Amino acid sequence: MRKIAAVLFAVAMLASCKPKQAVLSEQGAEEDRTAKEIVKGHYANNKDFKTLYIKADARYTDKNLAQKVSADIRIKKDEKILVSIKFIGITMAKALITPDRVSYYEKLGNTYFEGDYAMLSRWLGTELDYKKVQNLFTGQALYNLEKEQLTAKIEDGLYRLFAKSGGVSKEFLFEGANYLLKRETVSQQGEEPRSLDIQYPAHREFGSRIMPASIKVEAEQNDKVNINIDYNSVTFDEDFSFPYDVPEGFEQVFIN
Repeated sequence: MRKIAAVLFAVAMLASCKPKQAVLSEQGAEEDRTAKEIVKGHYANNKDFKTLYIKADARYTDKNLAQKVSADIRIKKDEKILVSIKFIGITMAKALITPDRVSYYEKLGNTYFEGDYAMLSRWLGTELDYKKVQNLFTGQALYNLEKEQLTAKIEDGLYRLFAKSGGVSKEFLFEGANYLLKRETVSQQGEEPRSLDIQYPAHREFGSRIMPASIKVEAEQNDKVNINIDYNSVTFDEDFSFPYDVPEGFEQVFIN
């Protein structure tokens, strides 16, 4: 279970120390908008960057484990994500995510993993790729909304977009001021039902960019996993390295 927690933290990005910036004021949806207008408003938010550095903490819970950790998250846009997971200031695990591979090592069992996105997709209840993981941490919809067949309505003071295809239902909820994503759910029924629920309770301005202040992730496929996130600090376009080397003597694990 600790190995699973380490990887999930890498894929979900983390935080819990409260930032100094005030929570961004958000508004309810008041006027009807077409799906195209809502999508355009969502993508108008400035998410452009070369590099992104997030300092964070997170709480992870499943039926066997509850644990709180901190993390340094480094992102080079569209190329790689490095997460260093720490417990009481000591690095206990690292994960490196690229468009082609997911890699991690953890010091509790002296093991490491090299593989594709299949494992992470199973654990988080939806098909993942690099772009979706990156979008998760910047507060953008996982899917390319411009390619979805969406219906729009106002529901509980939020703009709601909904799509259903091939047995998979997708729902996206946005606030009314900046079309910031508030909630995203993906669910699939059938013989192997699974679901992913991502919530963004609050946003903050970090520099000139709006980013999530907190994220809540609930994934269910056979078992349920919860990850609660609060960003501590976010900086953009700094120069930094992505050090990742599996320590000598660690044993490779293979996960089906």
